[in-house]
Amino acid sequence: MRFPRTAPLAIFFLIAAITLLSVFAIERVENQRATAQLRERAGAIASALERRANANSSYLRAGAALLGTMETISPDRYRQFVSDLRLEADYRGAGGIGWAPVVRPGEAADYSRRISQELPGAPVLHPPLRSPQPFAVPITYLQPDTAWNRRALGFDMYSEPVRRTAMIEAEHSARPTATGKIVLAQDREEERPGFLIYMPVFSNDASRSLRGYIYSPFTAEDFLASALELEAIGNHTVHLYDRDFEPDRLMASYNARELGGPVWQQTVTFADHPWVLRIEAGPTTALSNLSMLTLVFGLLVAGLLTLVARMVTQQALEDSYALEWFEEQASIRNSLTRELNHRVKNTLANVLSIVALTRRRAETIEEFASGLDGRIRALSATHDLLTQSDWGTVPIQAVIEAELAPYAGGVEHEVDISGPHVELAPNDALSLGLAIHELATNAAKFGALSQRGGRVQIRWEMINERLARINWAESGGPPVPEDRKRGFGTDLIEKIVAHELKAPVDLRFEKEGVRCTLTIPVRQPAVFQMRQRR
Repeated sequence: MRFPRTAPLAIFFLIAAITLLSVFAIERVENQRATAQLRERAGAIASALERRANANSSYLRAGAALLGTMETISPDRYRQFVSDLRLEADYRGAGGIGWAPVVRPGEAADYSRRISQELPGAPVLHPPLRSPQPFAVPITYLQPDTAWNRRALGFDMYSEPVRRTAMIEAEHSARPTATGKIVLAQDREEERPGFLIYMPVFSNDASRSLRGYIYSPFTAEDFLASALELEAIGNHTVHLYDRDFEPDRLMASYNARELGGPVWQQTVTFADHPWVLRIEAGPTTALSNLSMLTLVFGLLVAGLLTLVARMVTQQALEDSYALEWFEEQASIRNSLTRELNHRVKNTLANVLSIVALTRRRAETIEEFASGLDGRIRALSATHDLLTQSDWGTVPIQAVIEAELAPYAGGVEHEVDISGPHVELAPNDALSLGLAIHELATNAAKFGALSQRGGRVQIRWEMINERLARINWAESGGPPVPEDRKRGFGTDLIEKIVAHELKAPVDLRFEKEGVRCTLTIPVRQPAVFQMRQRR
């Protein structure tokens, strides 16, 4: 009695839960260690990226200082200049070093004519310089002189918004500044993501006017690969994004695939531009050795304690079954007695009310007996429906059809019944049955069911989740006299039925026929459920 059947299972699940929590704690520490290692790896890769970018920026600073001292920059002098820089391995990952002078609107035609004669492929300034753009910054020299770099010659970088923004920032800060994600002029066919680093070149005179930009183009994939050469990446996936971690801002990926392991993300800033470095490790497919040992030991202990608890509680549970059965039988008998007493009282109360009102309105014994018989039969018909449903809920349509069954099959008049499926509680079904019986009896004696061509229409609908409205309408019968006397049916519907339903009844004797509107509560039935454990 004091140990429920679930005690062995509770003990098992308790020990198992403690074991799983221990395993979870161990694995959490392991994951934290893996995340810390991933964070260190991401920091090393970020440092490698910064070293590559800073090395390129250093060459651009040196180049800007040197070009600022030259009065004119020719192809030969520029090639010599790049050669003198003696680029080392740290410059790997860049597509070269380029020179892009400032070309004013009045200088565009002479510039195009000059570079078409000086440079291979006869490039010209493109796109053409148009107002309100103040000047153009076309790519004039780009070393090393390769077929890939020649594709970019003559392209006005100031005409493109992302490049223009970076050039303006570089001019204001006078230091190397990177663009966001772009497609290099050399890669317009392949559309590989890339970026540029600009360093402004000013004149050495007092005006310090802007002469142009020395810059380096980068394909993001090559730049990332060159930085990863400095660090062992292992089985990790590395992604580089422009400013934010968004799919459309992806610059480059290394070893790109779905791994499902821990992820670390951090912001890296080089050349005055923020980049997002995201690194993902491979999944851990198995538990650590300590976790496996803890799991096996915990499950063995849980199984042993469960077996002992089962043996101890089994005998106590078997002894308690007989006592529980006798108590349950007593409870069922008591409940049945209370339910029967309640329903008999309700039925007797309805019968007494019907007898009293019928006697008050009847003038002869025959009239009294006839009226009482019909009303008792109406109660009986509804009781039959409730008995068939085990005194559960009864549909509105079933109650109405039971009361109108004597009139529904006639060919001299029409009975139209329609509405949604609505279930009523037992007491509400009894009250509705009485009301429909009185309305049908009145219609059969004086109304639409008393002559050929008469029609009774009954419609119901849900007002809300807790109320239903039923409309009774007669037509085609004899006119309703104005000086009619008040009968028992009227009192029954307006007093007893309205009281039982706890809602007013709208009963109108119009000239063309009787109209009645009933509002009935739709309650949640109290289901009497008997359970017997064997």
